[in-house]
Amino acid sequence: MKSFFEQTILTSTNSKSIGEQELIQSLWSGYGEILKIQLENGQKPSVIVKYIDLPDSVVHPRGWNTQKSHERKVKSYDVEMNFYSKYSQLCDDSCRVAENFASASESNSHIIVLEDLDAAGFPIRKSHLNPQGVKACLSWLANFHATFLEKEPEGLWDIGTYWHLDTRPDELQEMHEGPLKTHAKKFDQKLNSCKYKTFVHGDAKVANFCFSKSGTSVSAVDFQYVGGGCGMKDIAYFLGSCLDEHQCQQGEEEFLNYYFQELKAAVQKRQLKIDFHELETEWRGLYSWAWTDFYRFLLGWMPTHYKIHSYTKQLSDQVLSELS
Repeated sequence: MKSFFEQTILTSTNSKSIGEQELIQSLWSGYGEILKIQLENGQKPSVIVKYIDLPDSVVHPRGWNTQKSHERKVKSYDVEMNFYSKYSQLCDDSCRVAENFASASESNSHIIVLEDLDAAGFPIRKSHLNPQGVKACLSWLANFHATFLEKEPEGLWDIGTYWHLDTRPDELQEMHEGPLKTHAKKFDQKLNSCKYKTFVHGDAKVANFCFSKSGTSVSAVDFQYVGGGCGMKDIAYFLGSCLDEHQCQQGEEEFLNYYFQELKAAVQKRQLKIDFHELETEWRGLYSWAWTDFYRFLLGWMPTHYKIHSYTKQLSDQVLSELS
């Protein structure tokens, strides 16, 4: 790591020197890495550093090596830096995110210096969830959505999520002809024209939540695709990331009811002057649309994906029925 970045880490954490560095994971398509860095003689024993080093050429694991893909990733890191520097401090314990100590750039490289969430009490990672785990994440999402309800996503994506249509023309082109391809713009327009908008996390999969040891509270990471939109985009995507088709089918009513219960409480806590009944009615009606829009993306990106199952097709059939 460049000496400029090392000095940024030390200065932002009031530390004297950098100790052991542990690779947590490489970033998608070789764009850098996430490190846990031990600090010596400072206020924090360790920090997490997202080190972004933009490559001259791109090797995408699924073959999407296009200029559009590269530009999307470059912007996503700018968005993430903006989120942590401008918005993360608005997130209280009900939608916990890592504290941002510093962000810095030099040439084509960037770093984001963040609180170590393991040390902060969120050391558990999960791939599948029981109902308690699902509700912990839904509560986080409800409070996050309430925090940013009707705020303008300045410096973020105008339209949040990594799969929305404007940034995915290559995947749309790859889709086989059919009603989901034919109506792709209608799905997109329906979601983008909703009255009530918030910030969506944009990649709210279970892997991006860090759990407390008790499993009752979570913190979220990875804000590359945070931006404006309907909260149902996060909910549909999240449920699909941690539940199989039968669990989605059986738990839909319970989990949607719980999310809106938490959202209503979060709106009331923040004393937001909105018609919550109108918001809930609108967003409940867009749940199947959000799921169908992601299904549309998958059919172009990876048509054998495990999230394409009977529940997914059932919701898309509902949407297509509404259109006809």
